Amino acid sequence: MMNEKEIAELRRRLKIDKCAVGSVNGCFVNEKREIVSTFRLTLGMMGKDDSDALLAVMRKVFSGKVGRNLIDLPFTNEQVMDSGEHRLLMDMRKGGEAAEPALTAFFEQTAASLAMDGSYIILVATDSYDVPSFGSDGERAEESESVFNYCLCAVCPVKETKPALGFFANESAFRQLGIDRVLGSPEIGFMFPSFDDRCANIYDILYYTKHTDMNHPEFIEEVLRVAVPKPADEQKEIFNAMLNETLLEDCSLDIAVAVRDAVCEQMEEYKTEGGEEMPTISKKTVTDVLEQCGVSEEKVTAFAEKYDENFGASAEFSPHTIIDTGSISVDTPDVSIRVNADRSDLIETRIIDGKRYILIRAESSVEVNGVSVNIK
Repeated sequence: MMNEKEIAELRRRLKIDKCAVGSVNGCFVNEKREIVSTFRLTLGMMGKDDSDALLAVMRKVFSGKVGRNLIDLPFTNEQVMDSGEHRLLMDMRKGGEAAEPALTAFFEQTAASLAMDGSYIILVATDSYDVPSFGSDGERAEESESVFNYCLCAVCPVKETKPALGFFANESAFRQLGIDRVLGSPEIGFMFPSFDDRCANIYDILYYTKHTDMNHPEFIEEVLRVAVPKPADEQKEIFNAMLNETLLEDCSLDIAVAVRDAVCEQMEEYKTEGGEEMPTISKKTVTDVLEQCGVSEEKVTAFAEKYDENFGASAEFSPHTIIDTGSISVDTPDVSIRVNADRSDLIETRIIDGKRYILIRAESSVEVNGVSVNIK
């Protein structure tokens, strides 16, 4: 799986003055799943503002969180050795005229399978990246040791604007503006091959989905033909349900915070020490925390069995998949509280006069609807 540094390296590169993208191929698909038109845009023939804007749209395929918006989709050994779907991507990666038959087939397959509301545009670009190498002193070498060739795909909805009254300052006049089509941010996209250890890995696709509750499994299954992962939101819901079902009354605030803090500590070490591999959450990560919190062996075992049943014994997750590392969320049917990620010590629960309370320690100023209030 690509890490955040590798993704950021390619994202920074995807600008008109840095990348080797000469053209972008695409097609327009209407709401009936019909290909209305295909096109090839040569960036050198476009204005700089337009070409920059087009690359900015495609750059969004590298956005979001690893494990939630950016997902690793592996091919099997058999698919890499001999399969139509893998050959298709390898041919698309070539770029130029050599890629045109593969692009035509890819556009047709996508239009026939992708269930997206309204019309959309498929964009595909290829790039060749002379991957720079660095010495032990951190200095960049003059010559690169390898070239990374890849294709990048973005599927963007096309939205119709509403009629509006426009003002033209140079004419001091008002005129009615008609309905127009505007290109939206990508709903899904991918890069093939992935850029693992800053090298091409033809066994993997880096897949992008804008929405963490929907990754368009029909496209993954029918076009890419790889195993369809559960959306990140669904995985998070399953994980939380496993804790609730197995721990029952033992699922306290302390345990919920301890699981989250253990994950965040790993993330902090990764960022501070500049590690190459992002830490992952495994069954052992969670069961170790539960044991340290004094959960009974019986319930720890029950959680482990649920983990195997839902995800598989060897499954590992990106921390972003199951934990919000940015803040702590405390919710009731009527109240929602957000606490800074590093201040879990401010929260406690207590029974007072037989009623349950969530207590938030107020160490500084307190505002209610923007008004400073005194606590007496």
